[in-house]
This record gives sequence, structure tokens and C-alpha cells, in this order.
Amino acid sequence: MNTLFAIALVFVGCCSNVVFLELLVRDFPGCGNIVTFAQFAFIALEGFIFETHFGRKKPHIPLSNYVIMVTMFFTVSVINNYALNFNIAMPLHMIFRSGSLIANMILGIIILKKRYSASKYLSIMLVSLGIFICTIMSAKQVVSHFRLDHKILFWIAMLTFALLMSARMGIFQETLYKKYGKHSKEALFYNHFLPLPGFLLLSTDIYRHAVLFSQSSPVEIPVIGQSVPVMWLYLLMNVITQYVCIRGVFILTTECASLTVTLVVTLRKFLSLIISILYFHNPFTAWHWVGTAVVFLGTLLYTEVWSSIRAAMKGEKADKKAE
Repeated sequence: MNTLFAIALVFVGCCSNVVFLELLVRDFPGCGNIVTFAQFAFIALEGFIFETHFGRKKPHIPLSNYVIMVTMFFTVSVINNYALNFNIAMPLHMIFRSGSLIANMILGIIILKKRYSASKYLSIMLVSLGIFICTIMSAKQVVSHFRLDHKILFWIAMLTFALLMSARMGIFQETLYKKYGKHSKEALFYNHFLPLPGFLLLSTDIYRHAVLFSQSSPVEIPVIGQSVPVMWLYLLMNVITQYVCIRGVFILTTECASLTVTLVVTLRKFLSLIISILYFHNPFTAWHWVGTAVVFLGTLLYTEVWSSIRAAMKGEKADKKAE
């Protein structure tokens, strides 16, 4: 029951979160900082109350390690938000960030000296090819419209760096969990609480967008009968759905194997992509569809879904023969 509940939270929370994020970004492409600040503040407040019990509970992992983790986490968040300023279609953001598999494998080989099977390397080649196809096609569209090809290259470089930094953070997290035990909810709190002072550096941009949000057209909320600026309503819904999404992933990691978690998150990304394309009428050519299919085919191959299916089918045949 907990597993089904967690899967429902992931799909409902994460997919609806993408919708509200795009509603915000479409009117204000540079609003990523205020969105991230609101998410961080909400999750930090919830964690402060329910995880640390108003600061009375000591962390299991030393704070010095969290500071390192938070530095990487905050850097990735700021870069991803700044990338939204380039008016790149949201589906391309989703596809490009699916390259986290590539980044994790590369750093796993370099840092942890890991070796992978042939199927893993094949999956990386497929994901790389799919991202390359979609990136090139979308870059051509944006260049022809905005004539800012050097900015597109800068956008690609930023997201590539963010992918590598995010992968490095994942490896660092993995080593911490091996040493101190798994404390995912604690890590979730400190990852959102410790960076809050860093938003002071972005306070001017956050305040500017707060003013812009307040000047947006009002919309009446049926339950309370009050009118609020529509952008503040979108932001509130984005924060709530982000929390639902993260809580769902957290519950799923405690209930299921990593393969199941990865598969659910992958399918969620694909569904978010489809929703973004259909609902917001984002430009998507046949080549984009080819690239998307290749990316997710490679992702599923990486998670060894096909091997699991074949093993399950062999098990069923063996059971029938035994009968």
C-alpha cells in the first residue's frame, strides 16, 4: 500500500509541478530564483518542525559534510535556474537533464573506479545520441528565431556542468550513507535549510520578481472568495506539488529497490514531457520524437528493465514446467 501511495505521489506531484513551473516561466523566464527560494523555505520549515523537532534533534551526519553537499546542491540549483533565462522550451530542459545517467557513469568510472557491463555502455551511447539529436534540433530553432547561437552554446555548457556537479553530489552522498547510514530525510532538510543564507546574494532578483508577481492579473480563489495575483497562486501550487513530489520519492526509496525507483522516476519524466508538449503546444518535430525515444530507451536499458522482464518470464516458464 505504501508503495502504491508513493508512486501516486511521485506522478501526481512531479507531473503537476512541471505544469505550474512552466506557467511561471512562460510569463517570467527569469523567475527561477524566487521559485527555488520558496521551495527551499517551505521544505526547510517543514523539516525544522517535523525532522529536527525545532532544532532539538542532532544530525547523524556531521554538519561539515552537509556544508560540502549543500554547496554543490545550491550551485546546481542556481545554474539550472539561470538556464531558464534563455527561453529554451521546457521539453528540451527535461531531455537534456535526463543525461544524468551519463554524468553518473563518467564520474563513477573516474572517482569510484567502477566498471560496467556492455549493456550499460550501450545505454549511455543511446542516451548521448538522443540528447545530441534533440539539442541540435532545438538549437537550430532558437538560433533561427533569436539569432543568438553563442548563448545556446553557453546554455549547453551550463547544463552540462550542472549535470556533472549533480552526479558528483550523488557520489558524495553515497559515500556518506555508507559511512554514517541512510538518513535521507535528514539530508533533505539540511540540503534545503543550510543554503537559505545564500539566497541573500539573489535577494534583488527575488524581490524584483516578487513585485512583478504582485502586479500580475488577479484571480479569485473559490473556497475563500478572495482575489490574489495569479502568479502567487501558481507559485504556491508549485511549492506544494514540489513537496509532494519529493516526499513521494523519499517514501519510494524506503519501500522499493533502486531499480523500481529509477523506473518510476523515468516514466514520470516521460509523462511530464508529453504533458508539456500537448498542453503548452511546445514545438516538437519528428526528430525531437526520435531523440526522445532514444533517450528513454537508453534510460530503461541502463536500469536493466529488460533483463528483469526476461528473468521474470523465465521464472514463469519454469513454474509452469514444474506444475
